[in-house]
Amino acid sequence: MSTLSLFITFSVLIVAFVGWMIWAKFVKRKYQGFSKKWRTILDDKVSFYEQLSADEKLRFEQEILSFMNDVNITGVEMEIDDTDRLLVAASAVIPLFGFPQLRYRNISEILLYRGTFNADYQTEGEARNILGQVGSGKMNRLMILSLPALHAGFENEKSKNNVGIHEFVHLIDKADGATDGIPESLMQKQYVLPWLQLVHQETEKIKADESDIDPYAATSEVEFLSVASEYFFSRPELFEEKHPALYELMTKMYRQEPG
Repeated sequence: MSTLSLFITFSVLIVAFVGWMIWAKFVKRKYQGFSKKWRTILDDKVSFYEQLSADEKLRFEQEILSFMNDVNITGVEMEIDDTDRLLVAASAVIPLFGFPQLRYRNISEILLYRGTFNADYQTEGEARNILGQVGSGKMNRLMILSLPALHAGFENEKSKNNVGIHEFVHLIDKADGATDGIPESLMQKQYVLPWLQLVHQETEKIKADESDIDPYAATSEVEFLSVASEYFFSRPELFEEKHPALYELMTKMYRQEPG
């Protein structure tokens, strides 16, 4: 083989290798199986998963894999690990676990920030008090989460808050075309009026400082749905004790009894 032929062959191989490196960087990794390490992480971090039966755990794992293959989970200016990705995916799977046929069709990527951010999605400057947000406009099909807040929602067993679940409930609410606090993809029509009545009653209690639900729920019906859902999934026994009517209706809405 001539020197020219060797040079051409070598050049083709270099171009092919560089092309493969670029493809590997930007094409989403496909997850084929659920490792023992991942099960250990879920058992340790996600109480919802820990309390499932063996068959339910298997389905939960399959839902995790499906979500992670459909949606990119990206760290912004930082490296993220399997625990971070699993907590994002668990946040997505939990509220839809009673609906195996449903998938998130309105999200493409989750961006994880190393801290809080402001309304312009900036991590520096003033008013950096946002822990999670579903994007709109140019940020449509994106969700942004504070990584420390995501972890805190799973690590504090006494907390009623979980920012991951909160934002995915917003996505569920948004799926029917109207973000209005009524998740039509989940809620049967006969429950809509009772739900709104309970929301209004509890909102008045919150404003009168007679409720243990986070006051942020009283800002709108949209936020009430997400805040109440955080509480429902994070502290189900306490939620049932303090808010039996809401708990009963939400078990019908989500087709789950997490307590």
